[in-house]
Amino acid sequence: MEAKAKSEEGEVGLGYNSGSVKKARLQSTLSALLEDPVLSDVPKKPTLADVDTLISLELGSAMKISVVKMDGTAFDVAVLNTATVKDLKLAINKKINEMEQSKMGHRQISWRHVWANFCLAHHTEKLIDERAALQDFGIRNNSQVHFVHYVASRKTRKHSRRRKHRFFHGLSKRSTYPTDAKS
Repeated sequence: MEAKAKSEEGEVGLGYNSGSVKKARLQSTLSALLEDPVLSDVPKKPTLADVDTLISLELGSAMKISVVKMDGTAFDVAVLNTATVKDLKLAINKKINEMEQSKMGHRQISWRHVWANFCLAHHTEKLIDERAALQDFGIRNNSQVHFVHYVASRKTRKHSRRRKHRFFHGLSKRSTYPTDAKS
């Protein structure tokens, strides 16, 4: 018994069972698993929510949506079937941040600026209401959404459905003839 206690003491003293060794083993196993082509959709540093969404996708309670950027390139995100526009935007933010991080290192994207000047659209319908369910717009598994330009009205800070005008093109004829109202 005394020899057994000494051997256990020696292993602990050497740090064989320490947390750093276990963590290194876990990281190497995880990286080997992530290199498997079957798990290609799993992010490099997956969270529990990411894994849960991917499991739901396999079980049919989540959908894969293809997002087309303004330059024509596309990427896929997975969201639950009950997801809202806000959930889709968060998934896009996370996916693009992850892609930028892997390509260029630390790069900060101003999502406030992006969502203030662009919105998502499915076919010709703009996804403006963040609380609306994606299924209300006809978005299903393997659907495609794309980015489009849009302008927020100044009074309500909500997005108008009209096109963005150039600076001088927005002038109306009435501003040229202010005396029309008096005559």
